[in-house]
Amino acid sequence: MMTLGELKPVLTALVLPPASLLLLLGFGLLLAARRRAAGLLLAFVATAGLWLLSCHAVAVWLALNLLPQYAPLTVTALKASPVQAIVVLGGGVHPLAPEYGEAQATPPAAARLRYGAWLARQTGLPVAFAGGLGWGAAEAQTLPEGEVARRAALQDYGMSLRWIDSQSRDTAENAQLLRPLMQKDNIQRIALVTHAWHMGRSVTAFERAGFTVTPAPTGFILPSRNGVLEWLPSANGLDASRVVIKEWLGLLVQRFT
Repeated sequence: MMTLGELKPVLTALVLPPASLLLLLGFGLLLAARRRAAGLLLAFVATAGLWLLSCHAVAVWLALNLLPQYAPLTVTALKASPVQAIVVLGGGVHPLAPEYGEAQATPPAAARLRYGAWLARQTGLPVAFAGGLGWGAAEAQTLPEGEVARRAALQDYGMSLRWIDSQSRDTAENAQLLRPLMQKDNIQRIALVTHAWHMGRSVTAFERAGFTVTPAPTGFILPSRNGVLEWLPSANGLDASRVVIKEWLGLLVQRFT
């Protein structure tokens, strides 16, 4: 029997678009057989919702209005701060990239690691990485994300990660499991690197674990096209809306846990 943690990726996928809106659309079409007006209204709402949430302009609006906002961290500000280390959060793994013949970081994870390495190069601060086998990890994934990041940091940036958590399965565990590793070196004040849309939940998790956090966001959801294209559906627009809604729901759950 699956545990609640193992069910989390399935439940999340069903609650978020596009699955939730497609289910609503199907229910509306079924309902239309008996109650035509109500069924067609539900189908229209689902279709309109899917169109709007697939527009990048809507994703930008949602990010600005549903999530906490964090300004970019400048190198000057970081150097002047009492931060002792940089912490990079994982963002997923491709269990096997055929062109490399081994596991590789997903684009979000690679973007976070790249920014963390850049900050480390500018400041000389040591770097920690948190990421294991997530609740939704593919069955083919046998190498924890922390180990993938260790290899990538050396190969791509010539940088050794000082601390690595390879056991965590989500953001809360990132903080809880990294804390004792860094506490051995009396590290409490950190610059936290993750995507801007993920920062609110991450800051809370790390502060609860006992860290003093300076946000270092990357990957902001910003206008990227001209006015017309911003309002046309795209896979990128839907993906951006999806992560914003996921984080907003995560923040609501976090308040009660």
